Amino acid sequence: MPSPYRAIFAAPGTKGFAAAGLIGRMPLSMAGVGILTMISELTGRYSLAGALTAALALSAAAQGPLVSRLVDQYGQRRVLRPVTLVAVAAIAGLLAAAANGWPDWTLFAFAVVAGCVPSVGSMVRARWTVIYRDTPQLHTAYSLESVLDEVCFIFGPPVAITLSAGWFPEAGPLVAIVFLLVGVWWLTALRSTEPQPHPRGEHHDRSSALRSPGLQVLVATFVATGAIFGSIDVSTLAFAEEQGHKSATGFVLAIWALGSCLAGLVFGLLHLKGRTERRWVLGVVAMAVSMIPLLLAGNLPFLAVALFVSGLAIAPTMVTTMALIETHVPREKLTEGMTWTSTGLAVGVALGSSVTGWVIDASGARTGYVVSISAGIAAAAVAFAGYRRLTRPAQGEEPSSDGDGDSREVREHVA
Repeated sequence: MPSPYRAIFAAPGTKGFAAAGLIGRMPLSMAGVGILTMISELTGRYSLAGALTAALALSAAAQGPLVSRLVDQYGQRRVLRPVTLVAVAAIAGLLAAAANGWPDWTLFAFAVVAGCVPSVGSMVRARWTVIYRDTPQLHTAYSLESVLDEVCFIFGPPVAITLSAGWFPEAGPLVAIVFLLVGVWWLTALRSTEPQPHPRGEHHDRSSALRSPGLQVLVATFVATGAIFGSIDVSTLAFAEEQGHKSATGFVLAIWALGSCLAGLVFGLLHLKGRTERRWVLGVVAMAVSMIPLLLAGNLPFLAVALFVSGLAIAPTMVTTMALIETHVPREKLTEGMTWTSTGLAVGVALGSSVTGWVIDASGARTGYVVSISAGIAAAAVAFAGYRRLTRPAQGEEPSSDGDGDSREVREHVA
């Protein structure tokens, strides 16, 4: 591991919560594609599979910020353990309903309840922020977390799809909830690095973190970004099946994640100066442009190469997003702020997967990538339109400058 990454683990407890967070985040990559594969195996209906995945994502989008706000208020251990048990029970119910051919509405009911699953990545990033706030090490830590996200997407989809397609349809989601239980219980057992809760007192600001204009821009852009992710998952699964290699879907999606993983590793070694907001907009535009070659793919090898290239823009953009959240959201609302971006992604994944499922059923797998391109254009448009909001200082902060002595420059250097 390069020295900047090794250095951030010098702080006590960091190795433990990083490992626990990695395990707890595996369902992020396994649950959605596992459910897609399960439903397609059991029913052959991609529209139902996409709609069910969308319902789970929308429910997580609605409940995620509430769960994280409770975490900010009461602490990670007190909140995460009970909500995780509820989510696990609901997913288990969904698997039982699918396996026994229960009515479609029961699948959606369980998916809605399962949406209370916590954002483990936000919990881990909050711990890093407490340790390395306003230091260059925070940039490295955020980069590491983005890399670990991609590690989940390198290994998660192949595992979920292989289990569901090669063992039994419910196997992928079942293993995902085991990872969730182990990861959350391990993370919440590590009390020494848990951020201090911020109880709501009489004089405490009880408003949502989403009141921040800068966070609103980030969340809106991430809705479109999530639509990219959701549409690519569904389109790639259907495209691989059309090519007669459905089991290769996980491998192709892993190549996409590998591109992001490698870019994130390199990005974490850089010490960039200049405006974080400008780099963020460039990252969003790069993601949008990289969608174009997907529509031209005529076979799985070409698609894998195109996805690898498109993945190069993902992790750097995510790292920069986390740095912007830290500058636009009060400390006592940091976990909620980070979860709002996950909520934006979840809403986008829901829209993207649902729309793409209908497009594929009507016009074929390759046409699904039209949704990816459209979502990329929308993300770039929102980023450009909201740029001025991002450059305004958060409430209570001084305007940023490019001078080396400015306190904001420390944050720019971090990002």
